[in-house]
This record gives sequence, C-alpha cells and structure tokens, in this order.
Amino acid sequence: MPILNRAAELQDEVAGWRRTLHQNPELNYDVFKTAEFVTEKLKSFGCDEVVPGIGRTGVVGVIRGNLGAGSTVGLRADMDALPITETTGKPYASTVPGKMHACGHDGHTAMLLGAAKYLTETRNFAGSVAVIFQPAEEGGAGGLAMVNDGMMDRFGIEKVFGMHNIPGLPVGQFAIRPGPIMAATAEFTITVKGKGGHAAMPHLAIDPVVIGSQIVTAFQTIASRTVNPVDSVVVTVTKFHGGDAYNVIPEQVELAGTVRTLKKEVAAIARERIETICSGIAAAYGATINVHYDANYPVTFNHPEETVIAGDVAAVIAGGNQVHREIQPVMGGEDFSYMLEARPGAFIFIGNGDTANLHNSAYDFNDEVIPHGMSYWVRLAETTLAA
Repeated sequence: MPILNRAAELQDEVAGWRRTLHQNPELNYDVFKTAEFVTEKLKSFGCDEVVPGIGRTGVVGVIRGNLGAGSTVGLRADMDALPITETTGKPYASTVPGKMHACGHDGHTAMLLGAAKYLTETRNFAGSVAVIFQPAEEGGAGGLAMVNDGMMDRFGIEKVFGMHNIPGLPVGQFAIRPGPIMAATAEFTITVKGKGGHAAMPHLAIDPVVIGSQIVTAFQTIASRTVNPVDSVVVTVTKFHGGDAYNVIPEQVELAGTVRTLKKEVAAIARERIETICSGIAAAYGATINVHYDANYPVTFNHPEETVIAGDVAAVIAGGNQVHREIQPVMGGEDFSYMLEARPGAFIFIGNGDTANLHNSAYDFNDEVIPHGMSYWVRLAETTLAA
C-alpha cells in the first residue's frame, strides 16, 4: 500500500508548519515557542489529553481510539535546533542569528503533528497513542528528562518508537536494524600542564604542546591496537588549545574530543585506555595530565520484535525492496536510547534524499518526505494497536 491519500492531502499544510518552525529555531530545553506551537496544534486537533512541561519543556498528547480498550504506544519526535548559522538562502530560513534546524527536527515535529491530526480524525485503533515531542536531543538528554519525569508510567506507554531523517537515502525509503543502531557517546577533556619557557630554550621547559601531540597519536592505537577489530570504536580529538605567542612555550594545553561505541565493554576499554595512556605519558615527560571523562548517551538499541513490526509497517508504505533491514550502525548518538531502555521499541531512518548532511549549515529537511513519514506513523499506530 502506498502513502495514505490523506497524508498527501495534508502535505502542504504540514510543510507550512515545518517552515514556521524552521524560521524560529530554539536550542536545548529552551524550546518554549516550539512547545507552545505543538501544544496549540494538538489541542486544535482534539487530542484527549495535551500535557506540556514533561521533562521541563516536552509535550505529550494522548489520542484514544474508537475500537475499544487496549495498550498505549508512544511515538516520539524531537524539537530542538543547533547553534549553527544557516546558509541555505531559503525564503523560510532561520530568523534567529546563530541558530538553525540543521538536523531536521522541524520536519520530525511537523510529521508527527500531521500524524496526530490524522489519528484524531480517524481513531481507527484500540487503546491509545501518545505523541511525544521532546526537547534537548542535541546533547541535553531531553529523552532522559522525560523518562525521569515519569512519562512512561503516567501515560501507560508500553512500546515506544522513534524516527530520524537521513540524507543520502532516497525519499520513500527506510532503514533499520535490530540491536545497536546508533552509538553510545562520551566526551573527554584533557588538561596537560608542563613548564613554560622560551621557545629557543626548550630544554629548560616541559613542552605541553609536544606532550599533547603524543596523546593524540597514542589515542589512535585504541581502535587499531586495543579493541577487537570486529568491534566498533571511535576516539576523536576535536580540540587542541594552547599558546599565545610564536616564541613562548605555554604552561599548559587543553585537548577535548569524543568516544563512540556500540558495546558497554568496549566503552569501558576505551575509557581505561585513555586514562592509562595519559598517566603513562605524564610519567614519561614529567608533566601533570588531568582527564575529565563524561559518559553521555547510551547505545540506541532496537528491540527485535518491535524492529520487525517497524520494518513491516515501512514495507507496507514503501514496498519491501525500499526498506533496508540490516543497515550498518551509525556512530552518531541519539537520546531516544533512554526511552528504549525504559520500554521496548525501535528507531528507524527515513530517507531525506540527495541533500546536505546533518549538522551542516546548508542542510534543509526535504518536505517531500512528509507524506511518507506521516503514513509510517499512522500505520505503525494502527498496526500495534489493532483491535
């Protein structure tokens, strides 16, 4: 079965919502206008309950079906933008300097709103649908905040599903896999304190620039010589700051970066090696090295049964050959992982077509995706809540 006729009919209206959100991006938990927009739309559709303020600024709408009692399924979209200056030149480009929807959360929110509108019109299911609009996905752990606020128990959510667009995958196609689909994330900050001095007299100094460079080089052995080659790990140094003059060896430098893994035991190995390498290099060079390590989002882990359900629903919408069911895991992080730790469910990718990549100033969500995403949400709700 192709996309729903009603979803196609609503495309222009939903795209209008999406572009309004795109023009007014908000960051982290400060999604007050976005949450208000979502709340007003859900109330206007006739949702049975609309509850703002879950996980600080999240919104949950409840739609009860007409086919009798049943369970509750949660459908989640994220609302926050990124601190990036937009360069798309679109007529609906961001009006907020230094902020833009560079990950498509405006599209995710609009598609779930469109599905909510359809589901309130038809209510062709048993039980209830909880549409979840989450803040602070981009590093703020808004998913965890909503879970910790008692969302799952409060609304009786028994299964939960998420969706994210992915550039490079054609519009109308989906991609999913059982088990780990996105990586656990961690961040580290390393301060190397040596002994400053004259650049022409390096023998009288303890050069933190050289020591920091040794750390960067040594970290490359974590993936290549420590972790089993069949396991996935990324250790990337993304910052290296220190020094202010051409002729001065600085007192200290600071490095920072990220670690991405798909298994808890690999995450533990990576952390231990980072700390051991820094300790050993400090001893070798006579420096003081401090490591600050933060484990952030856990692995986004798709539950087997729900992954089959999600893939089958996508195949109904797109056709079986348009659903990739064994994609390689993505080493980016996603805080939908917290919801999947709280309840069984699955996370799926939907194609955004040949567009700029995520987190890029030239990125824009593809409005042609809207009817496909809406149809997926509707059919998923109706399938999981069949009478």
